Amino acid sequence: MVTIKSKKEIEAMREACKVVAITYQELEKHIKPGVTTFELDQIAEKTMKSLGAIPAEKGYDPGIRGIPKFPASICVSINDEVIHGIPSKNRVLKDGDLVSIDTVALKNGYNGDAARTFVVGKTSKENQRLVDVTKQAFFEGIKFATPGNRIGDVCHAIGEYVHSQGFSVVREFQGHGIGKEMHEDPGIPNYGKAGRGIRLEPGMTLAIEPMVIQGKPNILELEDGWTIITEDGSMAAHYENTILITEKEPEILTIL
Repeated sequence: MVTIKSKKEIEAMREACKVVAITYQELEKHIKPGVTTFELDQIAEKTMKSLGAIPAEKGYDPGIRGIPKFPASICVSINDEVIHGIPSKNRVLKDGDLVSIDTVALKNGYNGDAARTFVVGKTSKENQRLVDVTKQAFFEGIKFATPGNRIGDVCHAIGEYVHSQGFSVVREFQGHGIGKEMHEDPGIPNYGKAGRGIRLEPGMTLAIEPMVIQGKPNILELEDGWTIITEDGSMAAHYENTILITEKEPEILTIL
């Protein structure tokens, strides 16, 4: 069941999403060689709490037997780690790293969700192109996030753009609806057929998140039950925003 948000709910979503945007502004200041992913996690949690929100990912229970609750405020995935990397005092950023961060802020009962991939210092042209293509894939997708279009139109646009650039999309994980719950209907894959799926309506709030790999799309899960890596060791990037379907163009809620 896809929820249509009321005006009051949309304002609450805007507040939660604003917290996420400010958190990324603060994190970006600290992404440099020598910083640990644990330090980034602490900065994110402190920022969210200072803005009256809590990190919704901390303690998140996937409801899968044998997989522990997520222990941190942000997911930090480096280089060949695609998503869900766990922050650590032993993981130190190095020049040239690609650092993908995904976080969710919960404020006044509503969630805001976004992801960014940052470059630490200087990296190769191909790595930078991966980051740029992943971000652009999001914008290619939301060109179709207008009333009357179908969710498959968004998915198709993302996948076709990524493939046209010579990269692969992750097929096992996807974007999603968002609101009172972190993950709501509909599921939003980064590939698909145009003209398929639900029709988009004003008041829908969606987290659209291209996850892109330089090499083949195959992935593996590490023993921690969370971290997803590329099977061939190639680099990965992630870009996400929470958007609102309006009467006209979509509104990006997690960009100030």
